[in-house]
Amino acid sequence: MKYVIALDAGTTSIRAFLYDIEKGAFVHGAQQEVASKYPFPGWVEQDANEIYFKAAYVLNDCLAYAKGKVAGIGITNQRETVVLWDKTTGEPICPAIVWQCRRTSEFCKNMPKEIVRRVKERTGLTNDAYFSASKIRWALDHVPLARTLLKEGKLCAGTIDSYLIFKLTEGNVFATDVTNASRTMLFDIHFCDYDEEIMRFFGIPREILPEVRASDADFGTANIGGTKIALAGVAGDQQAALIGQAAVTEGEGKITYGTGLFLLFHTGGKCISSESGLLSTIAYQVGGETAYALEGSVFHAGSSIQWLRDGLEILSTSSESERLAISVPDAGGVSFVPAFTGLGAPHWDSEARGMLTGLTRGTTRAHIVRAVLESIACGARELLDCMTKDSGILLKEIKCDGGASQNNFLMQFQADVSSANVNRPKERESTALGAAYLCACAKDMMSIDEIVRRRECERVFVPHEKEKAKQVYNSYLVAEKRALMHFEN
Repeated sequence: MKYVIALDAGTTSIRAFLYDIEKGAFVHGAQQEVASKYPFPGWVEQDANEIYFKAAYVLNDCLAYAKGKVAGIGITNQRETVVLWDKTTGEPICPAIVWQCRRTSEFCKNMPKEIVRRVKERTGLTNDAYFSASKIRWALDHVPLARTLLKEGKLCAGTIDSYLIFKLTEGNVFATDVTNASRTMLFDIHFCDYDEEIMRFFGIPREILPEVRASDADFGTANIGGTKIALAGVAGDQQAALIGQAAVTEGEGKITYGTGLFLLFHTGGKCISSESGLLSTIAYQVGGETAYALEGSVFHAGSSIQWLRDGLEILSTSSESERLAISVPDAGGVSFVPAFTGLGAPHWDSEARGMLTGLTRGTTRAHIVRAVLESIACGARELLDCMTKDSGILLKEIKCDGGASQNNFLMQFQADVSSANVNRPKERESTALGAAYLCACAKDMMSIDEIVRRRECERVFVPHEKEKAKQVYNSYLVAEKRALMHFEN
C-alpha cells in the first residue's frame, strides 16, 4: 500500500493525483473540467452532481492505475462554495453557490455592526459574500425544498469536501475539517467549534452542518466502483498548498496563482488579528496541534488570463500570455484592475468593478496582456504589505505555486515588485501534494517534519528591476482607487 491519492476538487476542474509516498513522487493523474454558470450578474453556480460524478471518474482512473495498492485518499477543495442536499437521497436540492458568487453582497453589507465585530473577533473573517454563511442563509430563504427538508430533519449543508465525503461514504460520514469550517463564518477558530450566537443570527441550526474533524483525521471508507478505500486527511485548497509548499513553520508563506490569488502566511500557534484587511484563519490541525495563518486573496488571477483568452479572444492559449508580455518593453501606460466580481483583501468591496486605464491609439493586445499579468503581481504586493504591517515580519522569500506560476515573466515581475525572491518548486501541484501529505500523515506513513526535507526548488527569481516595478505598482494603485469609486451607468 505504497500509494496515496489526492483528490483536488477545484473551481475549474476535478483532478486526482496518484503519489508514491515512499519515493515522494507523482505517478499518475486524471482530470475533468467543471462548468460554471452565471445566471445573473455577479452570480456563480455549479452542478454539485457534476462535481461528484467527475470526482468518482478521476478516482476510478487512479485506482485502476494503482492496481489496488492505495493506502488512502486525501481531499482538498475549493473553499466557501456551498452545497445543500437531501440527507436521505444524497441529492443536491439547488445549484452549488460558488465562492465567487456575490448574490448575498447586500445582505452582508447590512449586517449589524455588533455581529460584524463578533464575526471578525471569533471567526477571523470579514462580513463578505465570499464566505459560506450568507450563501446557506440565501438558500434557506429562496429554495422551498430547503425549508421543507429542514423541518423534516433531512437537510445537509456544507462545503464541497463535506458533500464529497458524504457521497463517497454512501451517506455514512457527514464531516468537514477545521480549515474548511474556518471559512464558513460560523466557526470560532479560537475554540474550534461552531459559534452558537453567530449561527442564531444567520438562522442556521447546528444539525444541518457537518461534524468538524482535524485535518489529519479519518473520514470513513469510500466506495468507489465497488472498491473500498480509506478517506483520510482533508484541507481547503489554500491550506493544502501551504502544506505542499512545506511552509509549516512560523514565518513562512506561499502564494498560489490559481483562479484567484491567495497568500497564506504561517503565524504558528498564535492567531493574529489583522488590522489591514487580511483574514485570520486556521492553517491546519495535525497531530493534535492547531496552526494559524494570515490570509489575503485576490478574487481573479488565472481567471483574468482566461478572460483574455475566452472573453476578449486576444489569446489563443493562456501560455501565449508570456510571449506577448515580453514582446513589449512595458505596458505602454496601461493598468488593469481585475475587479470582475468586486475586490477582495484588503478592500472587501463587492461593488468595485474591473478597470482598464491608460489606453491610447498606440495600445496593442501585447500591452493589455502585460498589464493583466502585472496586475496579478501588484495585487499580491498589496497583500504582502498588509501582512508585514500586521505581523511585523518581512517575508523575504515567496514560495509560489499554481498554474500561473509557470509564467516566467509573471514570477520575475512578482520578485521585482515585491523586492523578494520568488521560489518555485519542482512539484508545482502543491495543493494536491498537500492533500497527499495529509493523507500520509493520517495513515502514519510520514510525519509533518518530513515534508520540509522533501521540498525541492526548481528556480529562484531574484528581483533586479525594483524601480521600474515600483512605478508600475504606483500606477496600479491609482487605477485601483478609480475602480473603488463605483461609477454608475
